[in-house]
Amino acid sequence: MLRRTLLLGLCRGPLGRGLGTHRGGSILDRDGKMSEIKKKIQSILPGGDWNPLYDTSHLPPESSDVVIVGGGVLGLSVAYWLKKLEKPRGAIRVLVVERDHTYSRASTVLSVGGIRQQFSVPENVQLSLFSIDFLRNINEYLAVADDPPLDIQFNPSGYLLLASEKGAAIMENNVKEGAKVCLMSPEQLRNKFPWINTEGVALASYGMEHEGWFDPWCLLQGLRRKVQSMGVLFCRGEVTRFMSSSNLMKTASGEEVNLKRIHEVHVKIDQSLEYQPVECAIVINAAGAWSGQVAELAGIGKGPPGTLQGTKLPVELRKRYVYLWHCPQGPGLETPFVIDPSGTYFRREGLGHNYLGGCSPTEEEEPDPGNLEVDHDFFQDRVWPPLAQRVPAFETLKVRSAWAGYYDYNTFDQNGVVGPHPLVINMYFATGFSGHGLQQAPAVGRAVAEMVLEGHFQTINLSSFLFSRFYSGEKVQEHNII
Repeated sequence: MLRRTLLLGLCRGPLGRGLGTHRGGSILDRDGKMSEIKKKIQSILPGGDWNPLYDTSHLPPESSDVVIVGGGVLGLSVAYWLKKLEKPRGAIRVLVVERDHTYSRASTVLSVGGIRQQFSVPENVQLSLFSIDFLRNINEYLAVADDPPLDIQFNPSGYLLLASEKGAAIMENNVKEGAKVCLMSPEQLRNKFPWINTEGVALASYGMEHEGWFDPWCLLQGLRRKVQSMGVLFCRGEVTRFMSSSNLMKTASGEEVNLKRIHEVHVKIDQSLEYQPVECAIVINAAGAWSGQVAELAGIGKGPPGTLQGTKLPVELRKRYVYLWHCPQGPGLETPFVIDPSGTYFRREGLGHNYLGGCSPTEEEEPDPGNLEVDHDFFQDRVWPPLAQRVPAFETLKVRSAWAGYYDYNTFDQNGVVGPHPLVINMYFATGFSGHGLQQAPAVGRAVAEMVLEGHFQTINLSSFLFSRFYSGEKVQEHNII
């Protein structure tokens, strides 16, 4: 009863927008009856609570203040900051639902682990600066008593962005947004990195600090270990349904809208026909490339076209390839993370003249996201030619391995979606970052937690990243999307 009282009482505090009761109380009554039925059955069976037929250790709890859909770095970061900022300690029960417990299809562990401050939108610069500080001091945030310290393996070699004549003006403007970078002429570029062919390069931007790459797996496991120590619960399963109540309201313009509140999440247990209803007050949609599908389950985008109710979450599954190659004559230890005007990128991997890289396809070239198979012809036709043109030594490279991963691709403007939905008032988003979610996860997690706990952004104002921009048509114009 104490847990129920806390859950429902939270609506009177700063969480009032999202944590509240639902109409009628029928779920409370039904959950109580279900619990009583379980107890009666267990008392009849041999072994009672210990009967293996009624082992419920794999099931999520029957209620949780917050349910986070998606256990990648964004979901885990939200969980971390909710527990870090909660008052008093232990006030909020948080459940993370993740269907891929091996993370074999997770965007986090299939990325190249880059972090940069060179963006054209100020909010993206601020997100990255916050996150780089988090990573540099990771053990101050994520240390767990009696466990070894984390080694994020941060390599501060910086990013080197190359611009053609067409992109030079945008690159110059980016310097004004607070990123600590050095602009280089082609001649200066040749002097510093003699292995680069500067043909077609009008200007280069080199990150002086706060840029490089790190081990994504270490961050993921560090967050997971820490939030478990803070009392966050985990469930291996898939969210298949939301139960909600609704109220018909009129906007200032006279338009009728349905305000919805989710009060129950149905979780299908992994490798089982079982599902468990979980009563909740807040849902965080951090399902990455699958977050658009999760939003549809909540009824988002199912209204008439052109209305707020009919506005979808424009986040889709997009497949991207990463290739690992070896080149004994390739660039040395001072090699930064290089981004060519063609969109091709590469960075050094380890100390043995190995390199990681790739290139985003055009809309016409988008591969089938139904599997994670690698197209090796894509490297031969689209990646290798600009690589060899920019770094002549790469003409003799040998591809050693490759893999594919997923982007949570925001088709509207390729920037993140952060904060509450305007109509499904207790669903919050942390998704749609289109390739830079990993590097911004520590800051995004804090922003979402602030919105849930306080009702507004505090550390970084991410109002321009709210869902409502998809209805108003106001794009976040970020020019440095890879």
